[in-house]
Amino acid sequence: MKEKEIQENMNKSIEATQRNFNTIRTGRANASLLDRVSVEYYGAETPIKSLATISTVDSQTISIQPFDISCLQAIEKSISMSDLGITPNNDGKVIRINVPPLTEERRKEFCKLASKYAEEGKVALRNIRRDAVDKEKKDEKDGLISIDESRDNQSEIQKITDKYIALIETKLSEKEKEILKV
Repeated sequence: MKEKEIQENMNKSIEATQRNFNTIRTGRANASLLDRVSVEYYGAETPIKSLATISTVDSQTISIQPFDISCLQAIEKSISMSDLGITPNNDGKVIRINVPPLTEERRKEFCKLASKYAEEGKVALRNIRRDAVDKEKKDEKDGLISIDESRDNQSEIQKITDKYIALIETKLSEKEKEILKV
């Protein structure tokens, strides 16, 4: 694998981890909270953002206005059934979600969830590293590159991996600070 290709794959892993972090509640209203919630709509699981306009009215309220009023009940049910711990209010046209402040216990749960997402991101990075190192070893075995060249490439791959793992750690600490901020 080329260095550029490795970095592209690792960037994708970082982006996926960041998307996971964005779905964690922090006590403030954020439209990305609903990214993981999908609705049973005409027999298919459909993301809420495909069915409605999601906006934040203020720091504590999310507003969901469906394109098709008939799916209002289904959206409300999906939000209620989700693991977000929030209750939607339906006024017949718009669903409003009041995002309550997080309890200390809930904050700790979300920190654990963030750590889990960070670990998943690190595992993905390590898998990319493993694949790249295996390719280097294979090239060395096939005689395409020398042993020294292979070792240099492997150490370079490790440096890249370490850099990206540190980036995930930084993003995790930022997210934890955001979650724990009262």
